[in-house]
Amino acid sequence: MAARSAGSFVADLHIHSPYAFACSKSLTLDNLASWARRKGIDLLATGDFTHPRWADALDTNLEECGDGLYQYEGIRFVPGTEISCVYRQDGRTRRIHLLVLVPTLDAAAAFTGRLQDYGKLASDGRPTVSLSAWQLLETALDCCPESLVIPAHAWTPWYGVYGSKSGFDSLDECFGDLAPMVRAVESGLSSDPAMNRPVPELAQRSVVSFSDAHSPANLGREVTAFSGPLTWEGLTTAVNADGVAYTVEFYPEEGKYHYSGHRKCGVAYGTADLERNGPECPVCGRPLTLGVLHRVNEVSGSKTVDGLEPDADGFIRGGEGSPYARLIPLREIIAAVKGVGVNTRTVMRAYSAITDAIGSELDALLWASAHDLEAVTEEPVARAILQARTGRVQITPGFDGQYGSVSLPGL
Repeated sequence: MAARSAGSFVADLHIHSPYAFACSKSLTLDNLASWARRKGIDLLATGDFTHPRWADALDTNLEECGDGLYQYEGIRFVPGTEISCVYRQDGRTRRIHLLVLVPTLDAAAAFTGRLQDYGKLASDGRPTVSLSAWQLLETALDCCPESLVIPAHAWTPWYGVYGSKSGFDSLDECFGDLAPMVRAVESGLSSDPAMNRPVPELAQRSVVSFSDAHSPANLGREVTAFSGPLTWEGLTTAVNADGVAYTVEFYPEEGKYHYSGHRKCGVAYGTADLERNGPECPVCGRPLTLGVLHRVNEVSGSKTVDGLEPDADGFIRGGEGSPYARLIPLREIIAAVKGVGVNTRTVMRAYSAITDAIGSELDALLWASAHDLEAVTEEPVARAILQARTGRVQITPGFDGQYGSVSLPGL
C-alpha cells in the first residue's frame, strides 16, 4: 500500500468532549477540527451528544452537508456518543460501554430524550444509564432504525462486552434477539484485528478501531478507513457490510489491559504464565485482573495469532479480514529521537514542520518515502519513522490499568 486507498475515508468515531469525565477542556470543535486535519482524519464522531451543553454547541456550530453528515471548518462530523450501561443480568452486575451513531442531530435529541429517566445526562459526557445493552440498542433503533450501535473497546476487563470483569461470552448472550443488529465491534487499544479474527461470531462482522481520545492530541491514535463515499449512507454500508479498507492500531501490548496481572504488586502474566501459575496474585493472593490476551483466547477457544510481521509498506496482511498497520504516534517518535518529553515545544515544532510539509501525521507515518521525510526533518527522525513503520520495536506489555511501552532499539 504505497498510497492512501482510493475511494476510502479515514474515521475516528470514538472521541469525547470537554464535558466527559477525565477529559481535556480543550476538546472544542475548533481544536478537534484542527487536530483532525493534522492527523489525516476525514470524519469524526461528535462525541457526547447526550450532554446538554455539548448538544447546544453542536446545534449552534455544525453545518448540515446534505449527505447525512455535518461539517465544521472542513472536517465532517457524525452525531455519536458513548453510553455506559450498568445493570444486572443472570445474577451478575454488567457494565458495558456502547457507541451510538445516528444520522441527524434531531435523531440524537430524540435518543437523548428517551434516556432522561435512566441517568443524569448532565453529569458526564459519557453518561451511565440503568438500561441493559439490549434495551439501549432497542431504544436507539426505535428512535432511528438507521442507528449504528457498536460495543466499545470490546475486550477490556471493565466495560467491554467480552470483558473478564462484567462482560459476556458472546454477543448473543448480551443482546439476545437483537444481536444480528450489531454489525461491528471496536477492538480497543489492547487488541488488534488478528486477535479478533478467531472469534467465530466476529467473522461476519466489522472489527473497527478508534482512538477513544480524551484530548485533541490523541485523536487518530487508532482509526478505521472505510471503503465508499464520505456520506452517512457510505458509513452505514461500510459498517454493515464489513467495508473496512484498513485500520491503524496501537501495538496491542501497549494497551493497559493486554496482559493479566496485579499492578499494585507488580505482577504481569502472559498466556503461559497464567496457565502455569493460575489466576491468583502470588504476592497478595487476590485474583488477578484477567487481561485482553487471556480473554480473547478464552472466548475464541484458540491461541491468539502472534508473530505477524508487516510488509515493507507497514501493513499486516494475510488470512481473513482487512489489512492493518501498527504504529507509534509521531510525537512519541520525535520525542524518543530527541530525548525530550512528548509535550515539549521542541517536539511540537518538529511535529508541525513534518505534518505541514507531508500533509498529515498518517501520511508521514504510513506513506511518505525516506526522501520525502529527509527533506522536511532530521535524518534520525526520518530513519526512526521508517523503523517504526516496519515493526522493528521493543515492547513491554501493559497490564491491570498500566500502559505498556513500545520503544525503538538503537535510539
